[in-house]
Amino acid sequence: MSARFTGQVALITGGGTGIGAAIAARLCREGAHVYILGRRDAPLQAVAAATGAIAMQADSAAPEEMRAALETIANRHGRLDILVANAGGYGIGAVADTDDEAWHTACRANLDTAFVVTRAALPALLQSRGNIVIVSSIAGLAAGPEAAGYVTMKHALIGLGRSLARDYGRHGVRTNVLCPGWVRTEMADEEMRMLMNSSRLSTLEAAYRLVTRDVPLGRPAEPDEIAAVIAFLASPEASVINGAVIVADGGATIVDVPTLAFSNSTPFAP
Repeated sequence: MSARFTGQVALITGGGTGIGAAIAARLCREGAHVYILGRRDAPLQAVAAATGAIAMQADSAAPEEMRAALETIANRHGRLDILVANAGGYGIGAVADTDDEAWHTACRANLDTAFVVTRAALPALLQSRGNIVIVSSIAGLAAGPEAAGYVTMKHALIGLGRSLARDYGRHGVRTNVLCPGWVRTEMADEEMRMLMNSSRLSTLEAAYRLVTRDVPLGRPAEPDEIAAVIAFLASPEASVINGAVIVADGGATIVDVPTLAFSNSTPFAP
C-alpha cells in the first residue's frame, strides 16, 4: 500500500467503530498521524491499539471540547490536513412520533457533530490547504420509512458540505460528501437484528440479503470499501474534486422503484 499521507495529520470523528475505525486503519497504513474522536473511551482505545491511531475522548458537538481537541493536535503536530466528519446516528421515528428531545438528539448526533468540529478545524485546514470529507448516507438523498430525524439531518449534511466547498474551495480547502448505503457495521448489525425479529429471519446474513435484494450488487459494503473511497477523496488524486456528493451504495439509488415488481416475481428465500 502507498504512503501518500506520510507526514499528514487526520482527525476522524466517530472513530471508535465501523466506518470511522476502518478509515483510521486505512490512513494509518498510508502514513498519516491519525486522531480518532468519540464519546466512548473503550472502543476508541481498542481501535487505537489495533491501528496506531491516537484516541481522544470528546463530544464533537461540544464547541469547547472541539477547541481543546484542535489545540492539542496543534501543539503536538502544528497542523491538520484531513478531517473526516463521520459521527452520526439516532433519528428513528415518523414526524408525529418524534418529540422535541428526539429531534434535538438527531440534530446533535448527525448535524451538530459535523458543523462544530468543522468550524473548529477550519483555521488549521486553511493553513494546510487541507480537506474535509463529511459522511452522510443515502438517507441524505431519499427517505426511508419512519426515520424523519435521521433523513432530515443526513440531507442537511449535504448542504453543509456544499456550503463549505463553495466558501472555502477558493482558499484551497476541499470538501466532499460521501453517501454510503448499507455497510456491515455494528450499528447496521443492530438494525439487522430488529429486522430478523420482525421478518422471522434466522440469521444476520439473511437480514442483510433481504435489505440488499434490490441492490444491483446484491450485498452490503464492507467498512474497508467505504474507507477506500474516503481515502481517495482525501488524497492528492482527488485534487480537483470539491463539493461532490459521492454515492457508495452498490447501486441502490439507481433502481427504478416502480419496476421492482417485474424483478421480484420470485419470492425471497432467507
